[in-house]
Amino acid sequence: MTDLTALYCQLDDFWKVFRKEWEQHLIDSGKEKRGPEPELSIPEMMTIVILFHQSNFRTFKHFYRYICDHFQSYFPKLICYERFVQTKKTLFIPLFAFLLHSKRMITGIAFIDSTSIAVCHNKRIRRNKVFKNLARRGKTTSGWFYGFKLHLIINDKGEVLAFQLTPGNVSDVSMLETLSKGLIGKLFGDKGYISAEIGKKLFERGLQLFTTIKSNMKQKLMSLKDKLLLRKRSLIETVNDQLKNISQIEHTRHRSPQNFLINLLASLIAYTLQAKKPALKFEGLDDALMVI
Repeated sequence: MTDLTALYCQLDDFWKVFRKEWEQHLIDSGKEKRGPEPELSIPEMMTIVILFHQSNFRTFKHFYRYICDHFQSYFPKLICYERFVQTKKTLFIPLFAFLLHSKRMITGIAFIDSTSIAVCHNKRIRRNKVFKNLARRGKTTSGWFYGFKLHLIINDKGEVLAFQLTPGNVSDVSMLETLSKGLIGKLFGDKGYISAEIGKKLFERGLQLFTTIKSNMKQKLMSLKDKLLLRKRSLIETVNDQLKNISQIEHTRHRSPQNFLINLLASLIAYTLQAKKPALKFEGLDDALMVI
């Protein structure tokens, strides 16, 4: 788990700058604020929700009780769990802004993929009221699910470059052009991103798309290095696996769409702040090219 003090200082420094800019665009900007200030500050609440996704706890309720029992000195104004769950909805914009602020540099090599986020078991789809008219049925190589898709682009260092959340029935290729906006270099994906038309548009703006091919398609000429990089698509699959199994981006205990989004953003930030991420080792790649 990340050092608590270091994480809080990083979030607090960001909030001091962002808050001034944000408040200038609010409808009630310049008006006198009424009512008491929140007991827990925004940076403190952000710290708690991010720490949860870096911990080994499986439920936020048990984690919050652990914070109350062992970290009272760090958070002297802790509120009850029920009150925290109600007020953490205010964290959406600060978390989203911090995540955008934490996006990394473009290296010229990027990988794109999507992963399913199921919000309930398939047998309970008709009984799910929290995500009614929001979630949709979708299908992956693992089978059918009910929920959303997280579309993700990372660089060769495992750092997040772009992300998008869509209903589960949205195709991967439909998000390709929007998600890759601003990227240059080479982009590697699976069969779900095959599109000659979109590939041409991307090439015209400086982004070359490489995908695996279907069994009924002809082979295309490709350099040895690009072939090896295409085989390294497992890098982004590893990232998706860490988001699900370490950062807990997926679970079926959500009681509101707002807190679902808070959970998603906090999970992505927790991954972004990891000291060690899955990354390509180009030394081994160069050796493989010499062997070939």
